[in-house]
Parts: sequence; structure tokens; C-alpha cells
Amino acid sequence: MTPGQLAALHARCFTHPRPWNSAEFASLLDSPHVFALSRPRGFLLGRAVADQAELLTLAVAPDARRQGIGRDLVDDFAATSRRRGALRAFLEVAADNIPAQALYRAAGWQHAGRRRRYYGADLDAVVMALPLQPGQQGG
Repeated sequence: MTPGQLAALHARCFTHPRPWNSAEFASLLDSPHVFALSRPRGFLLGRAVADQAELLTLAVAPDARRQGIGRDLVDDFAATSRRRGALRAFLEVAADNIPAQALYRAAGWQHAGRRRRYYGADLDAVVMALPLQPGQQGG
């Protein structure tokens, strides 16, 4: 997907926090540490540096949700991060985005903290972590 296509789908999925624009996607994709995973009607951007990975954003077209696209992308993120040497992954998700939190928990992510007012004065972020090596404990 092009930065413009990523931005268009992101805008369909997010209003608060605000969607990212094509210049922001282009800038992220220029980094050697950032990777994009895509499926028809969905994408995920991740970053892996040293032994840690971060799920930057996940977007699935609203009319294509609950069909396994997000779960496939999250699983691919974990596998890609492992291949890049990450031992643990992190993400922030809006505290009011209960469906996304449920998706991540179902994929093995665990609550790791909270960032107050991360998305503005009225919206916290829930920090979640995923161990990426066999035998690791999350949390």
C-alpha cells in the first residue's frame, strides 16, 4: 500500500486520536526499523529496534472487521518482530477502544501500564506487552 492508501484507510478507522496523514506514513516507512504488513482492507505498521518491537498502528476497514484480518496482522507482527530479533513487543491503545484491547488480549498481549492523557486531555492509553520468545512471562 502507498502512503496515500494507508492514510485514506487510517482516516476511515480513526477520528480520535487523529488519523495519520500520508506524509507521516511516508516518513515512518523511510525508517529501516519500520515495517508494514497488509491484507486486503487492512494494514499494520510496526517497528523493531534491538530487542524490542512496537506495534505502531493497526487499521481494518470498518465494514471488514470481525473477519480475522486484524488477528492475522497482529500474529504476523509478532512473527516479523521475532525474525527481526525482538524479545518483547509493546503497544499503546486508546483506553476507550475496547474492541482493540480484546483483540490484543486474545492474541496474548497483557496489560503493562497506562499513560495518562496520552491521546489528549480526556483520553488515556493502555500500554500492552507481548513476550516474543518461548518461555517468557508477560506483564
